[in-house]
Amino acid sequence: MGAFTISTRSLRQSGIANRVQASRSVSRSTSGCDQFRYLNRRTLILEPAPECVRLARLADSDKGIVEVRLERPEAKNAIGKEMLRGLRHHLGLISEDASANVVLLTSCVPKVFCAGADLKERREMNASEIHSFVNSLRSTFSFLEALQVPTIAVIEGAALGGGLEMALSCDIRICGENAVMGLPETSLAIIPGAGGTQRLPRLVGKSTAKELIYTGRRVTGREALTLGLVNHCAPAGEAHAKALEIARNINEKGPLALRMAKRAIDRGLEADKESAMEVEEDCYVQLLNTTDRLEGLAAFAEKRKPVYKGE
Repeated sequence: MGAFTISTRSLRQSGIANRVQASRSVSRSTSGCDQFRYLNRRTLILEPAPECVRLARLADSDKGIVEVRLERPEAKNAIGKEMLRGLRHHLGLISEDASANVVLLTSCVPKVFCAGADLKERREMNASEIHSFVNSLRSTFSFLEALQVPTIAVIEGAALGGGLEMALSCDIRICGENAVMGLPETSLAIIPGAGGTQRLPRLVGKSTAKELIYTGRRVTGREALTLGLVNHCAPAGEAHAKALEIARNINEKGPLALRMAKRAIDRGLEADKESAMEVEEDCYVQLLNTTDRLEGLAAFAEKRKPVYKGE
């Protein structure tokens, strides 16, 4: 099966083209993601990836699970120009990798996920440079959010400012009890600028998000679970194990179905209910003639584990 597109022709044939227009509000970020992909292809060709972000493809029974590992211990994984370039580079690789089924975004630095923006580097920028950098950060997180495959943020220790905004861009968040999360930007007389003011209220509700952003208050792993900010809170040091357990569960499922499920959920939430149902229908129809669907039915009948190939 080729690229997943909701073709205009198929929508016209089913008589839903007009109603699906509302679902295209999600495409506000699509053009930006397309531009990101184009620029990133040039980066992949012309520039090596910075060592502060590493990509690991797991093997054997975990084949299909990809880890993006943040590794800048001297700055607590603060996001500067090099780390941002590394993120863009590796997210671009994943977007072109048909074998990737699920992504873990994790830290190799003990007791920290990401401390946010690199304020030391930021102080050396003028207003125009800061604006450009934050725009680039926002588009990178939007690209992360728009990856076709499920993404899981693994949070141990601090996830503050841009670090939390990065985690909010993932589909699922797993934290340890020692995690500390917050958006402290108002303490610096600015606001979250890489999606925090939009993603946080959609996750925890408007009133709670306003309190957290207005006050800059930090929350623990357990409180984050109560607020709905994370999906699971594991004992300290065990967030990665819990995330890998979930990733392995996801990795067993049909790869094409995972992509279509993510598309249906994300696009449907940006549309009215009637249009969203049509988006779901179109995504479902695209799976009917796949080899994987037939394999799933055969495996069920034969009481065996299915072997999916993404076809």
